[in-house]
Amino acid sequence: MLLIDPRRHNDDHDDHDDHGGLHRDLAETNVAMDRRGMLRLAARFGVALGAIQLVGCAADASALTAGDTTGTSTNGGTSGACPTKIPEETAGPYPGDSSNGPSVLNQTGVVRSDIRSSFAGLSGTVTGVPLTIRMTLVSASTCAPLAGYAIYLWHCDNAGNYSLYSSGVTNQNWLRGVQAADAKGVVEFTSIYPGCYSGRWPHVHFEVYQSLTAATAVKNKIATSQIALPLASNNLVYATSNYSSSARNQSQITLATDNVFSDGASLELATVTGDVTNGMTAALTVAV
Repeated sequence: MLLIDPRRHNDDHDDHDDHGGLHRDLAETNVAMDRRGMLRLAARFGVALGAIQLVGCAADASALTAGDTTGTSTNGGTSGACPTKIPEETAGPYPGDSSNGPSVLNQTGVVRSDIRSSFAGLSGTVTGVPLTIRMTLVSASTCAPLAGYAIYLWHCDNAGNYSLYSSGVTNQNWLRGVQAADAKGVVEFTSIYPGCYSGRWPHVHFEVYQSLTAATAVKNKIATSQIALPLASNNLVYATSNYSSSARNQSQITLATDNVFSDGASLELATVTGDVTNGMTAALTVAV
């Protein structure tokens, strides 16, 4: 039996109101009982959360209560145990992987580290606070780095727009790219810090594939998830002039009320370092 949470289906997109304020991401509907469903049942029947074992869900209670974090992920794998498997999340309505409209996966030039400009014959470049997104892919069962595995990554620009979909930028494909992990399982993308749009906590989308060849078709993906960005770095970036609407939008939501991260964001929360002048780095260990 499929369970669909009506709160996570607001029209046919999650991103824009007016010129473009974004509605909430669509939920995945192909899971019989996901961890959010279990949490709702626990709340309804008074079951203690500690009595329910949720694979991939290790919520940081202080972060969820305050909507704030120190910017430290609990999925760094430094304790000696293998990191917990990354939670499966919705790809949202703007994936650009053919599952909802256009696809960049099989386009020439999509395999790249710098995703700030459009490619494959399209022109256009986004501006914003520089951000390096560093992801380390490891096996959740053996802890080994997943060398050669590929990540397809995408996110919105400083104003909350998604290339290929949002009004005014359907002829752009910036902030989308694919890369293969190196011998240590590391993938790095050069990008800009995403803006905060109405209804969502600041985030980055990604899909994991077993190789660059597999990453040419969405049917081959083995994981879909999102990276949450911490409040402290968000506040620094959103105080700059290029992110005029983001501070206001962020003040209206927390990790606890976000429709993706509300059941626990610790495994998806990046560690962010740097500054707005010289650029920032968001790092996360992703176990699959």
